[in-house]
Amino acid sequence: MTLSLPIDAEANKLLSSDPLALLIGMVLDQQIPLEKAFTSPYVLAQRLGHAPTAVEIAEFDPERLVAIFAEPPALHRFPKAMAARVQEVCRGLVEEYDGEAANLWAGVADGRELLKRVASLPGFGKQKSQIFVALLGKQYGVEPEGWREAAGAYGEVGSFKSVADIVDGESLGKVRAYKKEIKAAAKA
Repeated sequence: MTLSLPIDAEANKLLSSDPLALLIGMVLDQQIPLEKAFTSPYVLAQRLGHAPTAVEIAEFDPERLVAIFAEPPALHRFPKAMAARVQEVCRGLVEEYDGEAANLWAGVADGRELLKRVASLPGFGKQKSQIFVALLGKQYGVEPEGWREAAGAYGEVGSFKSVADIVDGESLGKVRAYKKEIKAAAKA
């Protein structure tokens, strides 16, 4: 699959070819613009000189990883917390999935199992897990039976509710409008 997020072409290429980069982008997708979150795995790879493996990040010196995350421009507005979160996720991948992000979704029986696996990751609550299941299904070709149901509203055909639905600037605008509408309704 080739992702077409409205970000740097090389960042999209990495997200399309490296399941760990995609997962790291999703980890970072909170309290910052999604363009920043999903570009940061590419920036991390540049800073390291290569795309890292889950084993490498799991074993990385935590202080050094924080320094890499904090180097201007920081990979996230909370570099210390998010470096730790990414490292926790990678440790989970090492412990449960042989250090391979793609094993998180490989061989799942159905969408419920996929959602359960994703939700077991540190920092993945229900909404983030459903969005990631939708992203995997809609843009990464991971479509076990029942994946749309497991993704909830984010799995709907033709919706513009999350990163799973963004393929260009226009769809990004629709997702942003939806999120703005939801925030306004929550305040009312």
